[in-house]
Amino acid sequence: MNAAKKVVCVIPARGGSKGVPKKNLRLLAGKPLLAHTLAHARAARCIERIVVSTDDPAIADVARDGGAEVVERPAELSTDQASSESAIAHALEVLERERAYVPDVVVFLQCTSPFRRVNDIDEAAAPVLRAEADSVLSVVPFHGFLWVPTANGESRPINFDPAHRPRRQDMAPSYRENGSIYVFTRELFRRTGIRLGGRIRQFVMDEAAGLDIDSELDFRVAEALLAAGEA
Repeated sequence: MNAAKKVVCVIPARGGSKGVPKKNLRLLAGKPLLAHTLAHARAARCIERIVVSTDDPAIADVARDGGAEVVERPAELSTDQASSESAIAHALEVLERERAYVPDVVVFLQCTSPFRRVNDIDEAAAPVLRAEADSVLSVVPFHGFLWVPTANGESRPINFDPAHRPRRQDMAPSYRENGSIYVFTRELFRRTGIRLGGRIRQFVMDEAAGLDIDSELDFRVAEALLAAGEA
């Protein structure tokens, strides 16, 4: 699938987490949350190297055990305010400067998404590898009614007409970015510093596969899905 292009997977995984302390090391189905994403990356046919960017020695150990290289992230890029893009840029810089490796394509995975399907990463990456897109994001279907506040304190709908309220199943399809998978060319990221740009495509995942764990409630949902055999 990937004979002509070098593909690196970058997984940012810092130690700090306010919502769920040590979230990336929290056990889910008997193994650290990070380990699930490492397994997904190893199973993807398109990925040739896996890199975890972290400031935490315990996370680094899990990463190495899971077959990844480790890039030690500096403290200034490990704060709550630091962007994922800054961690990706630092990891790519270290790979080029210290390991003489410059990829053609970057697969960015969040370790808070433990339920990707077997072929999700390869299918998401395919348009970029075929030069049909410059970037891809994963999404899940969204069927809700959206409102926004106005300047005078009222509210207005943005995706339906209250005078002709549709059935949810009759609404035009819309999609929510779920943060699970991003794929982009190294050239796009070098030129813009952002993960999405140029010709953007979306990769649709089902709701369970797109679960993003950010809170204790999300962990309970994940555990319930596993117990029910739905993930």
